[in-house]
Amino acid sequence: MADFLSTLAIAASGLRAQSGRMRVISENLANADSTGQTPTDDPYRRQIPSFTSSFDRALGAEIVRLGRIMPDTSDFEMRLEPGHPAADANGYVRYPNVNPLIEAVDLQEAQRSYDANLNVITATRDMVESTIAILKR
Repeated sequence: MADFLSTLAIAASGLRAQSGRMRVISENLANADSTGQTPTDDPYRRQIPSFTSSFDRALGAEIVRLGRIMPDTSDFEMRLEPGHPAADANGYVRYPNVNPLIEAVDLQEAQRSYDANLNVITATRDMVESTIAILKR
């Protein structure tokens, strides 16, 4: 039974980590057009989630956690919009370094990882139920 519990705890840690990753990606998408209010203000900077693993002695297994969320240091996108309040002297506005296509692919990958962990939990639950049914006979 301990193996079943370990499997559930490991899969649950994956669910939590991917859920946090999807939250960060959603924030990036929500702020994809968030410019500064003045020409000197920086626009939203894309955030990149990382993962860490640690050994859980109680489980006797490695579990995953959402690690540090780091800012993406790539350049901002420059668009010519002379009438914008955040336009510089040349009429350019700095837009966030968020590429919605990349975020959509990352979101899909996170969703698939989440689903895989959910499938592990479902399969483990089914095995526990089958084991209990066999023991009742």
